[in-house]
Amino acid sequence: MKRLSELRCLVITGVTASGKTRLAVHLARKFQGEILSADSRQVYRGLDLGTGKDRDEYSSAGEAVPVHLLDIVDPGEEFHLFRFLAEARRSLMDIASRNKLPIIAGGSPLYLQALLDGYDLSGSAPEPEQRLHLEQLPLPELIELLRKEASPALFARTDLTQVRRVVRAIEIARTGELCEPGAALQDPLILAPKYPRPLCHQRIEKRLDERLNQGLVAEVEQLHANGLSWEKLDWLGLEYRYVARFLKGELSWPDMRQSLLVQIRHFCRRQDIWFRKMEREGKVIHWLPEGDPLLAEQLTRDWLCREQGARAFAVRESEIAKILLKQE
Repeated sequence: MKRLSELRCLVITGVTASGKTRLAVHLARKFQGEILSADSRQVYRGLDLGTGKDRDEYSSAGEAVPVHLLDIVDPGEEFHLFRFLAEARRSLMDIASRNKLPIIAGGSPLYLQALLDGYDLSGSAPEPEQRLHLEQLPLPELIELLRKEASPALFARTDLTQVRRVVRAIEIARTGELCEPGAALQDPLILAPKYPRPLCHQRIEKRLDERLNQGLVAEVEQLHANGLSWEKLDWLGLEYRYVARFLKGELSWPDMRQSLLVQIRHFCRRQDIWFRKMEREGKVIHWLPEGDPLLAEQLTRDWLCREQGARAFAVRESEIAKILLKQE
């Protein structure tokens, strides 16, 4: 059995509404792959339209492509980076054990970077008593605690507008933040669809309207009826936050749609900034103009051939070394 660091992994990432799922499915069919979702919200059952699961993509145009870490927890459960890394690594090993190509697809930059770089949390799952205490503190006090206890990097990447996210960041800071135990993925191929900004904004608007027309409001209503509080819905992301405000009568339909559109575009910009940061830190991201599938195929084929060639060279070198030892 290979170690995690020895796996060949293809990565499909990029900003929201850039067609990551469609491209990942296309490449999975071409290269006998299975997809691992690196999305922090698609793990939740019932969060479908708001998280963009695009279920039809996995089964369209032929045999269904297997996807991992989709719909694995109920929305009332806690799911955090510590658990994601454990589940993702287990799934990657499972995919590789069946001689399939692992394809990591998703746009949650922290989850993706932690997986690529071999991060782990040096602690364990959240302490219930500590979390309860922290959640009772006002947001400004939590932010000040985080400022004192976290590294500048952790503080900078935390969403300071959400109590639960600040609480989780404090928990990470108190368990030693992130360490690197040597499980980094070696030489992954990272592909990312790229669109001009005006076209990207058009795609975001089109997708938002499609989801509103497909029943996003009804999805949020159902989640609330099933026991999710408005506060929990607020924490589950932009779509659930603003639709919940509409359902509570705090926003009109036009105001809800416009606010959501603006916030998703801001989120898209933050994703792009994170990916540029990853590049500055040494990650090679191959940007695909308008998600060009033929270019993606060629890059993947070249990368697989290079990997196979490197392994063949290592085997030959090993055999030569054995022969030389015998001659001595």
